[in-house]
Amino acid sequence: MPVILAIESSCDETSAAVCADGNILSNFIANQTVHEKYGGVVPELASRAHMQHIIPVVDAALKQANCEIKDIDAIAFTQSPGLIGSLLVGGQFAKSLALALNKPLIAVHHMQAHVLANLIDDPKPSFPFLCLTVSGGHTQIVLCESPTNMKVIGETIDDAAGEAFDKSAKLLGLPYPGGPLIDKYAKEGNPERFKFPEPNIPDLNFSFSGLKTSILYFLQNAGKSNLYKEEFAATEEEKKEFIQNNLADICASIQHRIITILLNKLKRASLETGIVDICLAGGVSANSGLRKAFEEMGRKYHWNTFIPAFQYCTDNAGMIAITGYYKYLEGLFADLSVSSTARAEW
Repeated sequence: MPVILAIESSCDETSAAVCADGNILSNFIANQTVHEKYGGVVPELASRAHMQHIIPVVDAALKQANCEIKDIDAIAFTQSPGLIGSLLVGGQFAKSLALALNKPLIAVHHMQAHVLANLIDDPKPSFPFLCLTVSGGHTQIVLCESPTNMKVIGETIDDAAGEAFDKSAKLLGLPYPGGPLIDKYAKEGNPERFKFPEPNIPDLNFSFSGLKTSILYFLQNAGKSNLYKEEFAATEEEKKEFIQNNLADICASIQHRIITILLNKLKRASLETGIVDICLAGGVSANSGLRKAFEEMGRKYHWNTFIPAFQYCTDNAGMIAITGYYKYLEGLFADLSVSSTARAEW
């Protein structure tokens, strides 16, 4: 019964988890509020906060799991992708601990871990399955043949869906993080009121840059047009008044378009592969509108749908632990020369 200690530090959450024989015993997360006043994550501040948090977080995860450090069989950590300073804190801590305890080290790809979050709780998907992985930095459709055999079959060619949510929120004057606020206001709005374009991208790839531009012009024109034309330009006062009077409908319409872009590609992937076990993962999978639409599409097309619990959707060490567990079973260990990298292919 392997016991895995996992560490996640790819962005601004410091997290540690303990997994025993594939069961998550603890999943402790320390959030960083320092970034809120800057409207986004400041990499230098994030890495410094990780250094402050990592020892207390690991200690809390071990206590929550009723486990001692001597009981650990291997240490898993997020190697990539992410903010390099943040990754280095977790990576160096994990390597130092593995060396001190003379335990195996397991390097984990953050996006693969998001996919395998669907294997934490029952019911679990059967292999092969498809996973739509949606986060602030990535938007992918992944074909998963086994816990250690995955292939990206569709991805964004520019911006990620999470970025589209957050940038739209910023244009609306909403505080950071704005994605959850769009979801909140969208529940009160009419998603059909304002029309935003769906990009015509071939194959299974995504694009959100054109949508962001369309939203920018729509707001600059106070709803008169999605195109840039000088005669439509509104004053700052007119723009603020338009947003204030129509916030719920604007949020609902933006969210509706992002969701339809995502799910139309996922439907195509299912039809092309014939796979009906379909998963959702990543931070944006916590969006209530996406979860609801995903489950509705699943019922319509007779999919078996799976979504991780909320605590395993955003960045967390539980997903690193379950990935480490499956890599441990196959003996996929890293040596102490392994390097943290901001970007890495699968």
